[in-house]
Amino acid sequence: MRVDDRAFPAALAEVYDVEFEFYEEGGGVDYEPFDEFNSAEDTTDWLRSWTGNPDVTGDAFRVFGQDGTGGYAAFWLVREGQPLTEQPVVFLGSEGETGVVARNLADFLWLLAGGLGPMEAVDEYVNDGLPLEPNEEMTAIAERHAPGARKTAAEVVAAARKEFTDFEETIEALCR
Repeated sequence: MRVDDRAFPAALAEVYDVEFEFYEEGGGVDYEPFDEFNSAEDTTDWLRSWTGNPDVTGDAFRVFGQDGTGGYAAFWLVREGQPLTEQPVVFLGSEGETGVVARNLADFLWLLAGGLGPMEAVDEYVNDGLPLEPNEEMTAIAERHAPGARKTAAEVVAAARKEFTDFEETIEALCR
């Protein structure tokens, strides 16, 4: 059992109060933050439904937000012995989109500050050609909670993809 891995990080609690804009014609951030993690039971029920696998559990995920279609943003607990805030952030979309969007919570804060949400970080076509709109409110949160980790949204996504090359295959292996 992981110690305190269901304690909601203070930085995510602050993100809950941020209003993100997403535009029908494209652009913006389609992200709805939660003010607590989904329960273990809800996470397992969702993952079983999402994968079609009745044997899988949600133990490796802490869901903390979603996009407008119901895709989830979550911590993926793969770094043995590391605190929750050092685990990678992933997106599991309602249409099967998957990807690691940030190497840890600090990078995730800078991703949001830079104008990308979890869904946009995975779906390269969502904001294709549109300029990113940095979020001042998120920048202030990122500066408070991750001052030494400043990165552009593109740098956050590139670092996550470079480090976690097998996430999509890992998820596909769970699917039935």
